[in-house]
Amino acid sequence: MGRLDDLDLTLKLSRKEQDVRLEAGQARMQQLRLTLGGQTSASQHGKRDDPVEQEHPIGPPLLVVFEGWDASGKGGAIKRLTGAMDPRHYRVAEFAAPSPDELRHHWLHRFWLPLPGRGGMAVYDRTWYGRVLVERVEDLTPELDWRRGYQEIREFERQLTDDGTILVKFWLHISDEEQLSRFERRRDDPLKSWKLTAEDWRNREKREAYTEAVEEMVAETDSGHAPWNLIPGDSKRWARVAVLETVIRRVEERCEELGFALPEPLDP
Repeated sequence: MGRLDDLDLTLKLSRKEQDVRLEAGQARMQQLRLTLGGQTSASQHGKRDDPVEQEHPIGPPLLVVFEGWDASGKGGAIKRLTGAMDPRHYRVAEFAAPSPDELRHHWLHRFWLPLPGRGGMAVYDRTWYGRVLVERVEDLTPELDWRRGYQEIREFERQLTDDGTILVKFWLHISDEEQLSRFERRRDDPLKSWKLTAEDWRNREKREAYTEAVEEMVAETDSGHAPWNLIPGDSKRWARVAVLETVIRRVEERCEELGFALPEPLDP
């Protein structure tokens, strides 16, 4: 039994429960984002008589990274996470197969470039974990190299968090049956069929190998400074709320550790 087997995929929320928690979570997330970005501060948050030109301290970088099964709801979770924010206040970076030029560099090189700086926020849709997932299962990288990737990932994440980055890692988990149902709905919807590729269908046939790779990935790279958040995602409503509330909690906990003051949540 692995950690994925321990997830309760029956967890659900009603639409009303989802909407209430999303509204509260998005308001808090926007508040935290403005504070980390130096647009406001904990001591002066909400005061209408603050001079516009007053400077506020900027907070640590925030990096939220998503991995998960195809059709597990990563895009929907990202949309709800950033739903109340000004698009100028965050960056979403998507990663697919490396380009020929990217292959000329160390494999982690391309993941450094969009990293957020002080006061910044970035969301990664797929990440460096492809090294020990798709490159492993599809035999794209020699075993010696992808196994070395675990240590390289641990060192990479340690560098980020030692420098103050708030790193929040998600694996969105759905059952084989739920994935098939979503694939079929995408296939039959002319406005969503573009999301479904022949490669997605091929990957389903290798689910057992991918599950083994995910379990080993989590065991090798879960740590106190960069823990994995495994989200049961058969209910999209549950998963979206869980992602949003987890990011809020991690930001609050990490800022307390770093001594960066945050405002109290706004009154509902």
